[in-house]
Amino acid sequence: MNTIKPVEELTFTDDFMFGYVLRDPEICKTLLETLLGIQIEHLEYPELQKSISSFYESKGVRLDVYIKGSNRVFDIEIQNDFQLALPRRTRYYQSMIDMDDLLKGADYSQLNDSFVIFVCQFDPFNADLPCYTFKNLCLENKNIELSDGTTKVIFNSSAYEKENNLEISAFLKYIKTKVPTSNFTDRLHRLVEEHKLNNKFKNEYLAMNLHDRDITRKAFQEGETLGIEKGISQGAEQKAIETAKSAIKMGLSIQQIIQLTGLSEEVVNKLMKE
Repeated sequence: MNTIKPVEELTFTDDFMFGYVLRDPEICKTLLETLLGIQIEHLEYPELQKSISSFYESKGVRLDVYIKGSNRVFDIEIQNDFQLALPRRTRYYQSMIDMDDLLKGADYSQLNDSFVIFVCQFDPFNADLPCYTFKNLCLENKNIELSDGTTKVIFNSSAYEKENNLEISAFLKYIKTKVPTSNFTDRLHRLVEEHKLNNKFKNEYLAMNLHDRDITRKAFQEGETLGIEKGISQGAEQKAIETAKSAIKMGLSIQQIIQLTGLSEEVVNKLMKE
């Protein structure tokens, strides 16, 4: 089993510390405005390690920092290790964020604009660019944008010297070297050091790690004694029922709900009568 990294060794790029620093709405707002070059009028309190699970047996996600604005949602991820599947991971995160929106009763037209942001310690595309921004464009005429409201931005901190925006360059340099060179990164660094001395932070960090360990241990033990398949099946059924209840509130038809969740017509009819 993996050992817990000592608190005194944590840096801004560790998942828990990254999220803890960005739980401050002002810090989070400043970072988003800097990285995306936009103005944000309002942000709700950032959610850390937000879990989103879809229906049936689909894989859920746990987002590092999930933030909502007036009509936009933002997911910021810190990525320290190279992942070949990173582009497809952004796709899946995007789909789960949209599902989370829709299950709360929104029509397609009411989906928030969304930004999935990955801050990487490496170059995922080997093109030596500090930033890669992706939108859906028409291949036949690249002046035509799909305008589906989705943007994926992947930062490559290893190319911080090639970034023309000084604030972004300083942030990426801090990610890569842990050395603050701007007012904002100085502030981030001070918060990191302050949190490491804070007992509340230490207790939350330890509790989070022990919680994750307990889940892993319990899943392993249940897999040995009860069968992993049974545990997955029960969890998937409950999630499908929750999804069906949300779909009923949205006014979907019985057949649409059956197709969406995989539940039987009998179960869906019963839920509609509740």
